[in-house]
Amino acid sequence: MPLNPDCHPLVLFLLLCALFAPAAVTAMTVIHTEKSLYRNIVVYEEDGQRCMSFTQREQSARQSCQFLSDPTQFVFPYTKMMMGALYLNPQPRTLLMIGLGGGVLPTALAQILPQATLDIVELDPAVVKVARRFFSFNPGQRLRIFEEDGRVFAKRARRAGQRYDLILLDAFDHEYIPEHLLTQEFLTEIKELLTPSGVLAANTFSSSHLYAHESTTYEAVFGVFYNLRVELRNRIILIRRDGLPGREALERNAATLEPNLQALGFGKDWLLPLFSTERDWNPKARVLTDQYAPSNLLNNLP
Repeated sequence: MPLNPDCHPLVLFLLLCALFAPAAVTAMTVIHTEKSLYRNIVVYEEDGQRCMSFTQREQSARQSCQFLSDPTQFVFPYTKMMMGALYLNPQPRTLLMIGLGGGVLPTALAQILPQATLDIVELDPAVVKVARRFFSFNPGQRLRIFEEDGRVFAKRARRAGQRYDLILLDAFDHEYIPEHLLTQEFLTEIKELLTPSGVLAANTFSSSHLYAHESTTYEAVFGVFYNLRVELRNRIILIRRDGLPGREALERNAATLEPNLQALGFGKDWLLPLFSTERDWNPKARVLTDQYAPSNLLNNLP
C-alpha cells in the first residue's frame, strides 16, 4: 500500500514501524568482536541462535552456534554426524579433540560419557576465552584444555606414549582446515595415538576442491572408512583402527545411545542412513603430504 505523504507524522512513523518490524526481529546483533593473534572473532545473535564466526567480512561463515532457547540442542548437522563416532565405540574413556570452536561438541560428550576424560587442543587462547564467556564452555579436571597447535600436541603426546579411544579433528580457520592438519604424515601421527579399537572422526567439507585428495589421503593411512554426507557442505569421516564394525554392531550401539542423542535433538533414524563406505571420489587423486598440501590454492579454484 503506498504511503500518503500528507498523513500525520505519527501515523507515518507507526506505518513505517509496522512495515519494517519483521526485518528487525531477525536482524543480526553483534555482541562481541575481537581481533586475536590468529583471526577476527565475531559473536552474534540471529534467528534465535548465538554464533561464533572467524571473519568480520562474512558472519555467515559460522564456526559454532547454540539455540538461545535450548543450548543443549545441536544446531549443525556436522556435530550430529560427529557423534556417530560413538556408534563405532560407544564407551570411549580417553578422548582427544583438536579444535574447540564454541565447545558445544566436547560439552555434550562430557555429559554423555561421565567417566571419560577429554583433552581439547585449541591454538587460539582468544577462542577459549570466547567459548567460556559466551557458550558456557567450562573446562575442568575431566575437560582439559591445551592452548597450542594440534600437530605439536600430537607429536608430544605420541612421544609420551599417550593413547586415545576417540580422536575428533575439527580445527578450522576462516577458510578451511590448516594444511599441516591434512597430510598423510599428520594422519599417521594421529593413527599412532589411537588405541587398538580407537576411533577417529574428522570434519571436512564435501564441497571442497580437496574432497578427492582428502579421501585418498585418509584411505592411504587407514583403509576403508565410513563417509557421512549431508546437504552440500559437510562430510564426516569415521574410522576405527582395528577395522570398521558391521551394520549389526552399528545398529546395536545406536539403540544403546538413542536416549542420549535424542536429548541433543536427533537420533538413529536420521544418523544411521548416512553411514556409507561407497567411494564417491576419484581414487587417483594425489595424496596430500607435507611436501604437497596446496589447500589454499585448491580451495580458491572457481
